[in-house]
Amino acid sequence: MPSPDSAERPPPHPQKELVQLISKLGYRHGHWQVFADFVEMAAISLSNAVDLGSREKREERYLQVVKRYEHEELAKFPEMLGLLTMALEEETTDVLGRTFHDLELHNKWSGQYFTPYPLCRMMAKMIIGDKADLEAKIAERGYVTGQEPAVGSGAMVIALAHEIRELGINYQQHLHVTAVDVDPKCVHMSYLQFALLHIPAVIIHGNSLSLETFDVWHTPAHVLDGWRWKLRRPMADETRTEIAPMPTKPTRPGGDEQPPLLDSQLSLF
Repeated sequence: MPSPDSAERPPPHPQKELVQLISKLGYRHGHWQVFADFVEMAAISLSNAVDLGSREKREERYLQVVKRYEHEELAKFPEMLGLLTMALEEETTDVLGRTFHDLELHNKWSGQYFTPYPLCRMMAKMIIGDKADLEAKIAERGYVTGQEPAVGSGAMVIALAHEIRELGINYQQHLHVTAVDVDPKCVHMSYLQFALLHIPAVIIHGNSLSLETFDVWHTPAHVLDGWRWKLRRPMADETRTEIAPMPTKPTRPGGDEQPPLLDSQLSLF
């Protein structure tokens, strides 16, 4: 029989349940491997629903990853995705970055730490300025663009979207992000969180310093909301020079254009 006090205890937070579930599978496969496989498989699953040009290659990769796990273990991965979704619904924050640190995975490679989310929110406020400034930028062409050359888990971009929403502006309609990271795990982490938060974004697996590109990920919001075409529209003031123009050279099958790699910290245009 449960104790009387147990009925009054609130259920564990979904993020804490996610940590526990990864930890259980980690006894056999290692915490790092389970976390990395979870974010990669979940990212592929969401990408393959909308990004048809990359589906075949990513599906092959997905099938390679699932071979590591027994059937009963694989059944836990959709549960992990459900917990991540619920955690993001409860609170707009960097859930995967927190999970990464709770699992102590930052010790895997000495020194891979993600910026604490409260600090990201403070920086986002500074980048945005006041509501009038942001509305003036949006009035020029209907949206603003955010650029992040080292996206990590996506905390800075999530904070940017969070602060835009706090000002009463729908970031899903008026913000587009181009993000880069050299670590594929960071690409998967940020893509997964941006997809679930419906942030229109192009995430580049590449090197912002050498300008190399290895792969390009388009979030469902980017694809379904027609951002490929929105980004090509002329600005209201055609005499104004764009700070970060979209290149015109197709770089991937299907003719999708790839935004440029970036050489500065998170910025908003």
